[in-house]
Amino acid sequence: MASRTNEHGQQIGPTIDGWAPCPFPDVATLRGSWCRVEPLLAEHSTELYDELCGPGNEDLWTYLPVEMPADRAEFAELIEARADLIDAVAVLIRTADGTAAGTATLMRVDRANGSVEVGWIVLGRSLQRTTAATEAQYLLAKHAFDLGYRRYEWKCDALNEPSRRAAARLGFVPEGRFRQALVYKGRNRDTDWFSITDAEWPTLAAAFQQWLDPDNQPDGRQVRSLGDVRGDR
Repeated sequence: MASRTNEHGQQIGPTIDGWAPCPFPDVATLRGSWCRVEPLLAEHSTELYDELCGPGNEDLWTYLPVEMPADRAEFAELIEARADLIDAVAVLIRTADGTAAGTATLMRVDRANGSVEVGWIVLGRSLQRTTAATEAQYLLAKHAFDLGYRRYEWKCDALNEPSRRAAARLGFVPEGRFRQALVYKGRNRDTDWFSITDAEWPTLAAAFQQWLDPDNQPDGRQVRSLGDVRGDR
């Protein structure tokens, strides 16, 4: 956005005509060709446990603020707490065959300024590196921008290289690193920030739609990468 000059000769931001706070981003069911995104409920813990807490899944929880639950009861308590959030929206991600395979959360909701973050993303093995996982991220971003949000954020531990790569692949723009931003699990976290703005979204949305087209996914495997569709260099 181009700046302008006020009566004192100072540069100020452009006027945003007709701006009003955005609605809270409650999610009904978001349906795609490859996945379904729906509100997270306490009872989903039964379906999700093996996907997210089965043997060998400890690494899924490394960069989350909590350790992997020790058993089904502890996991049920966590899912119930996530489902009951009133200042954020936790969702369940299902694959095309209906398998409950992951969760995400629309959080840090700033309705007054039109900003929301997608975070607390936990994807089971069956969802990782799939068309469904990408489509879920597209559906959540589209939901936010359709509600009028101006800014869609992604943040991660600066040492979480898979999350950094995912942000870049999805079209988020890197904004910098907040050093010593958090202490979690008794260790330091430098936080990397990424965002998509409403001005960037139409171009990104068109690329997502083209990438998700069945002609580009004849057997659930891409012909052209998302970056190639966008024309990244």
